[in-house]
Amino acid sequence: MNGLREWKLVCPKGDLELVFPTGAGAVESHSNIMSRGFDPLQMAAAVVDEAGAAKYGMHALRHACASLWIEQGMNPKRIQKLMGHSSIQMTFDRHGHLFKDSGADQRAAEDIQARLLGC
Repeated sequence: MNGLREWKLVCPKGDLELVFPTGAGAVESHSNIMSRGFDPLQMAAAVVDEAGAAKYGMHALRHACASLWIEQGMNPKRIQKLMGHSSIQMTFDRHGHLFKDSGADQRAAEDIQARLLGC
């Protein structure tokens, strides 16, 4: 957190107060983020596919984040909200295999959803 705070003080300023803006303070394009940041990072770490290209896209970071939350024991409904999933079912469809007792967690979350929504 301290590193981010220090960067925020010296990074380019813009109307949107972004943490990682372009040199002019604007929103960075996806292609620049990939070609200048994420892809070289993967190459340096030898995280490449059979053709030698960077193996993962930015969306993989969402899955990694959800996996870490699950590993830390975060409540499935909280993960659903943070991930922006429209239902607990979507959360379990995508990440249910990572829960220690995904069947019990899923039944509990579905029961909560049914009681809340009257389904």
